[in-house]
Amino acid sequence: MLNQSALIAFIATTNSDQARNFYERGLGLTLVEDESFALVFDAKGIMLRVQKVQAHTPAPFTVLGWDVADIQAEVGELRGRGIIFEQYNGLSQDDQGIWTASDGTKVAWFKDPDGNLLSLTQFYDVDLVQPGESL
Repeated sequence: MLNQSALIAFIATTNSDQARNFYERGLGLTLVEDESFALVFDAKGIMLRVQKVQAHTPAPFTVLGWDVADIQAEVGELRGRGIIFEQYNGLSQDDQGIWTASDGTKVAWFKDPDGNLLSLTQFYDVDLVQPGESL
């Protein structure tokens, strides 16, 4: 079954030059190939195909995300590369745009040039909390 097969991630772009710059230079992904139908990136062993399309309406929810070990460091590095993080009314986010869920998980959202919503998530690890510490 599919649990034995590699996952391929897809996202759409109407401007492959901007998308290539964003994913390659902004996010630091390795470009594998610039095909006629898609830009192909290596995302830590996962194939990311940025599909070249004529028209695109971005979804209002996260379509692609990364599990990161240190969200503050990642946000800082991406901000240094010009990535802008979203701020949402009603969510208690810090000045970097990082929201902390009630279980301690931290999430930050940003958009690619086509308006696709992407995220960074640092999942809460209960084993890292020392006795007497709290979230």
